[in-house]
Amino acid sequence: MPRKVYLVIALVCATAAFAVTALFAVQPPPPARWLAATLCMAGWGIVAQVLGHQLGRASAISIASIPYLTALYLVPRVEVVALAAIGEAVIGILRRRETPKAVFNVAQVALAVSIGAITFTALGGRPLLEPGKVNIVAYAAASAAVFIANNACVSFVIAVSENRSVRSVLYLMTKGSIVNNVLSLPLPYLFGRLFVTRGVWGAVLLAVPLIAVRQVFLTAWKLETVTQDLLQLMVKAIEARDPYTSGHSQRVQAYASLIGRMIGLSTRQVERLSQAALLHDVGKIHEIYAPILRKPDKLSPAEWALMETHPIKSAELVSAVSHLKDIVPSIRHHHENWNGTGYPDHVAGETIPLFARIIAIADTVDAMTTDRPYRRALPTEVVRQELISMAGAQFDPKLCEAIMTGTNFEKLVSSIRANAARGRSTPDAVLRAV
Repeated sequence: MPRKVYLVIALVCATAAFAVTALFAVQPPPPARWLAATLCMAGWGIVAQVLGHQLGRASAISIASIPYLTALYLVPRVEVVALAAIGEAVIGILRRRETPKAVFNVAQVALAVSIGAITFTALGGRPLLEPGKVNIVAYAAASAAVFIANNACVSFVIAVSENRSVRSVLYLMTKGSIVNNVLSLPLPYLFGRLFVTRGVWGAVLLAVPLIAVRQVFLTAWKLETVTQDLLQLMVKAIEARDPYTSGHSQRVQAYASLIGRMIGLSTRQVERLSQAALLHDVGKIHEIYAPILRKPDKLSPAEWALMETHPIKSAELVSAVSHLKDIVPSIRHHHENWNGTGYPDHVAGETIPLFARIIAIADTVDAMTTDRPYRRALPTEVVRQELISMAGAQFDPKLCEAIMTGTNFEKLVSSIRANAARGRSTPDAVLRAV
């Protein structure tokens, strides 16, 4: 584990200690039945963690935040933080997590629950165990604070460990869960009211809705995963026909996403650009292209004319998927040239969709830096000169200028290296050239 990750873990631990201290200074007096409430909800938090669905070695889907929030509404005190942290430590032992990860998770939970309790108290929220008027703002703000603190901590450590931007990681983490979290927002309050009116045994009824919410989260994650896996499978099936383009779409996806970030696209835009780049050649799955893709020699004029129809086929296939319709024009026009000499529609300049202009550059970069049947891969200096010389003719001149600005071209070279490290067929000739 890189040293900088340990520094992040230390920072989160220190911040958690400060937040716990701050909560201790502002917490309200303990209400009646506070011990039973905290023990009950901490127990449900552990159960929720055990029921969490493991996504792999790195993370899991869990709904433990619901009983923890319920405990916070019932008893917004340090005792709740302590029991939530102990529950997280127990899960770390049961799952045999590495010590740094276990320590981070405990500190993260302690920090999030402390911030939630401080927010709840500062906005005038009263413990549910005490009679009084319900402060909806305090409840909603405390839930939002816990959600933001959790995701911010995890995004920060992932971004540092993987050399990615915090913003992009945070977006990817929250985009699939924010709707579910908003929909589940009333549950902690309802569970708290159930405990107040029915006691510990009434809280046992939490099991059914907890499991139901868990299943909703799990189903949403599985649908997203299946969709992405199917797209990857389709791309790999196409590229299996041509050993010289194996991994091509994934590399174009990586280069296009990098260029998108260079020019300041939003995280959402980069995500859509990434999907368009991955799918830009799916039309080649049609059988009419199979003999051409297998041909080891240069193509004849007739074969080139046929291959120039593949962007149309790609766009037609992608348009059949309703949630991808917005990227269809970018896929259709990724072989158009800035001066209008491209195909299939001979559009020019800024009438070419921005994503298509980016994919065109990424596509060419990969074509130049990989071996082809008719030539060896070109050094990256040739790539640089090609981008400069074809700016305003084949490529968008502003995009080429952005790639050549500052250290951006070096970042592109680094991406080529990274793809080689992942085994994506980048030849040794390119690596020697960089």
